Amino acid sequence: MNELEILGVHRNKKFSPNHIGNDDAIFSQTAKELEKLGCRITICCEDEFLAMETVNYSKIFTMARQKQVVARLQELERNGTQVLNSAFGIENCFRTNLTNALNNAHIPVADSYIVPTDYQGDEVFDQIKGKGYWIKRGDFHAIHKEDVSFAASREEAKEILREYALREIPDAVISQHLIGDLVKFYGVRGTDFFFWFYPYDANHHKYAEYQQINGNSVYYPFSAEGLQNTANEAAGVVGIDIYGGDAIIGKDGDFRIIDLNDWPSFAPCRDQAAGHIAGRLYQRFLNNN
Repeated sequence: MNELEILGVHRNKKFSPNHIGNDDAIFSQTAKELEKLGCRITICCEDEFLAMETVNYSKIFTMARQKQVVARLQELERNGTQVLNSAFGIENCFRTNLTNALNNAHIPVADSYIVPTDYQGDEVFDQIKGKGYWIKRGDFHAIHKEDVSFAASREEAKEILREYALREIPDAVISQHLIGDLVKFYGVRGTDFFFWFYPYDANHHKYAEYQQINGNSVYYPFSAEGLQNTANEAAGVVGIDIYGGDAIIGKDGDFRIIDLNDWPSFAPCRDQAAGHIAGRLYQRFLNNN
């Protein structure tokens, strides 16, 4: 067994809305699993990482999301440091970047359009079919509840955009509201680990009113293998190995991905996932790939 010196950069609490404990737990368990594989692990938070004058590690695993941290990690990657998830992949999961990447790769997603937050036109709304819209901040992940908001009408959607503009959020993603079962999934690319479930049944969702909007699960049959393949493909498109997300399953069994995140909490499957995450990190670090 080769001993590897690895730095772990934890996620700051403000980037874990309603999931601080869960994010702590998966990161800690992954570190322990890496130690079982013979690795020497040093853990720091994002602010501690930024305070380092020099980073004397060639291998880093991270849940970081602070933009200054991501930028510094990218600089290290350019100079040969291995960072997993890649800081470039983390940036690709910022909402506008994610929307562009998945659309360009023809991943099945909800119809989505990127607009500046001062947009008050009708063309985008005319192109989106169905009832209602999801308005999501484009420049980053959701930090506050309002960063992902449902609008029943275009007038309400425009008001949300105005509020984003007042918060100095430069752009937003307007997405079609899809009818169907909400499914949450977690995966580790390069392994056979994939876990999915109905979050409303498990009471595992950030905001209770989402269930009122989406409705209870109907349990439409669908291909779990197909979802796994599509989710792995989407993670590969943005350049991350450790991922999670959400999909809507339609009554015909078709599914569309509505969100994809770098290294989520894995809360309902943490004990199973930690070993797979650590194994993936170990193999990539060991092989320098």
